[in-house]
Amino acid sequence: MLICYARVSKGDDQSNRAQARALAETGCKRVFKEKASGGRWERPELYRMLDQLREGDTVVVWKLDRLSRSLKDVLHLMNRIAGAGAGFRSLTEAIDTTTAAGRMMMQMVGSFAEFERAMIRERTTAGLAQARAEGRIGGRRRKLDPKKRREIAESVLSGRKSGAEMARLYDVSEPTVSRVVAEYRQNLETDNASQP
Repeated sequence: MLICYARVSKGDDQSNRAQARALAETGCKRVFKEKASGGRWERPELYRMLDQLREGDTVVVWKLDRLSRSLKDVLHLMNRIAGAGAGFRSLTEAIDTTTAAGRMMMQMVGSFAEFERAMIRERTTAGLAQARAEGRIGGRRRKLDPKKRREIAESVLSGRKSGAEMARLYDVSEPTVSRVVAEYRQNLETDNASQP
């Protein structure tokens, strides 16, 4: 069975009538229509369509970017479609995974995506190594310096202020205040235990 998916971006003045007309000409039995960004995963109609796929079905889209704008996401969706035993066709790009040529085309697309991921990993690793060589470490900078951390811990432990008040005062979350207090308390216990 041919199952079609038509998507237009949310907020656009687009209509998916042109897509729906082109898809209807293919003889689709079901057309799933959606207004959502192609870069987002919150697309209930896409998931309804994927959940209903059966072996021998073929998912048809007007253009590949109607499925997703991200190559990584397209490949993930292709794996889900293939996992259901279904095929895939894109009318505009003439990709059809129910044919040998179409499967080869998708494998080439997958190879390029894998190459791109490997290049990103290499650049990231090289950048982190360079940063370490220059004495920088990764991650977000601490919002609280040691003086502020001590002030938070002492205020909470002495009962002058609550954890919630200190969180608001320093614009951090309450769990952050709890961690600061626990760390401070542990350091005090370690210092006391090491003294004769």
